[in-house]
Amino acid sequence: MRQYTDQRDPHTPDALWFVQHPPVYTLGMHARPEHVLAPGYIPVILSDRGGQVTYHGPGQWVVYPLLDLRRLGLGIRSLVNALEQAVIDLLAGYGIKAHARREAPGVYVAGAKIAALGLRVRRGCCYHGLALNVDMDLAPFAGINPCGYADLAVTQVRAFRADLSLAQVRTDLESALRTTLRLPSP
Repeated sequence: MRQYTDQRDPHTPDALWFVQHPPVYTLGMHARPEHVLAPGYIPVILSDRGGQVTYHGPGQWVVYPLLDLRRLGLGIRSLVNALEQAVIDLLAGYGIKAHARREAPGVYVAGAKIAALGLRVRRGCCYHGLALNVDMDLAPFAGINPCGYADLAVTQVRAFRADLSLAQVRTDLESALRTTLRLPSP
């Protein structure tokens, strides 16, 4: 994604990359190592994104929005708001009431974090992005202070809608992101 961003020109299309990572803790550029409490067997990787520490693993959609913010007319705050709103809209469509918190970026349901954000902007283009917990083992979050907050509860879509598949959530999340960011269909 860094290479894609570095090689962009004014005509490079925007993209949304969806991946599921093997178990890994990632630390943002200014993350404090003391937020990694007990990593155990899970590797800890430094990243050039913003934010503190988070966990990625199977059953979580990590979305890398590779966007030309100038072309889209978005600033960093409006991008964060748009990413959060896309998740909030997605969850609302599933009957799950969610909200954002300006002081702690991400999306929350009943006080627990369901989606985390960590971005990087370079030359007016962004990479890194959004992680939505769908149907995963949440136990590794106990090895960290998620997003730098001690005792922050985390949750996932499955806790509210066990009938939804990873594939369905991916399709619906892409649609919500494309709508909110005003991106054309692929």
